[in-house]
Amino acid sequence: LFLPSFQDLFGVSIVVPLMNLHIKSLGASHTVAGIIGSLYGIMQLFSSTFVGCWSDIVGRRYSLLACILLSALGYFLLGTSTSVFLFAISRVPVGIFKHTLSISKALLSDLVSERDRPLVMGRFNAASSVGFILGPVVGGYLTELEDGFYQTSFICASIFLLNAGLVWLLPWSEEHTGNKEHQQGNKGMDGFSAKASCDPHLKSAANGAVARDSLFQSPWIQAATVLKRIKGIACSDLWDVFLVRLLMSVAILLYYNNFSLALEERFGVKPLFAGYLMSYSSALGVLAGCLLGPITRLYQHNTYRLLLHSSTLTCTLIFLYASALSIWMVILSSTFLAFSTTIGRTCIIDLELTIGGNEASGTLLGVGQSVTSVGRILAPLLSGLAQEFSPCGPPSLGVGLALVAILIMNVNKQKYCNHGNVKLKKQ
Repeated sequence: LFLPSFQDLFGVSIVVPLMNLHIKSLGASHTVAGIIGSLYGIMQLFSSTFVGCWSDIVGRRYSLLACILLSALGYFLLGTSTSVFLFAISRVPVGIFKHTLSISKALLSDLVSERDRPLVMGRFNAASSVGFILGPVVGGYLTELEDGFYQTSFICASIFLLNAGLVWLLPWSEEHTGNKEHQQGNKGMDGFSAKASCDPHLKSAANGAVARDSLFQSPWIQAATVLKRIKGIACSDLWDVFLVRLLMSVAILLYYNNFSLALEERFGVKPLFAGYLMSYSSALGVLAGCLLGPITRLYQHNTYRLLLHSSTLTCTLIFLYASALSIWMVILSSTFLAFSTTIGRTCIIDLELTIGGNEASGTLLGVGQSVTSVGRILAPLLSGLAQEFSPCGPPSLGVGLALVAILIMNVNKQKYCNHGNVKLKKQ
């Protein structure tokens, strides 16, 4: 699973940085290019929850294969786009079904114990991040060739087809996966399974998780089951976890939004240096993912405490960046921020799955992705408004949002520490 995740982001990152140049070469205005980009984000926002929930119903194998193949179709159409209309059409299957990494994470959460989950998720994120570091370099080289963008798109589509073959060859055993989930539920916290008995909607959703023949049910039955699951999550007590995720996502995005422009205005640094600094941070993020095992052991696998400390460190580092008087302070904050944000992202996912339970891991990860998508929509708007007042406005606003997230975690400390006893609201 680590290899397909690496190839996934590698393939995407050789194409995505070149897309704005390509759509402008097709004659699109800045406004049209922005609208198409926004539509993709909106499709991701609404589809991630449904696709994640669908993966709980029909099983990881078929949902993952479907998402990979339909994403490959989208990038193949992108390689044939000779007009703005075809370019927009090519983004539709990718916008709806490009949730391959989320389903892979859900599969990993099914296969590993709750104790090992942060370590495995950290390594998974590290593997995919390496692909994102290498991809833009290769894409920049390929685009200099004749018809370089089209060749790059076809290469990306081919990588997704290769991933489909690798996923098909995995030693699948749905029965083993189901037994693993059952064992985890008995060993530690019953999570979603225990709470499902208190909530009729969640109970029906949990029962549906073990019905692997759901793939052959009618689409209407599958759609009804998806809606029941989503309603179960919406009526649960997970709102504060998702709110913390939203606030921290927006805070981090505010740090990175207009990063190059802010450095140029504040310190007279060229955009090239900002690019190097971001690549340096990405490389450190990979290292942080590899170090999650020792860090979680140091914290005795207390995800809540690790998340609280990483979020506090993130808040402090963003404040340090906002008040930096020299470029060296920016480099220092970027260095440690790469570690704190990587650890925080992994911990919030682990906390969602611990409280929500593995049986609904696809749904939970899908909702989490939707929450992050909302953050990606809000962050540019908030960043633009804050930057009207000062180049330090966006990170300063990010500090405030991070403080609110830390306050919410402190208020709900008892709930997180006793997450096995979290009660879901009844309808």
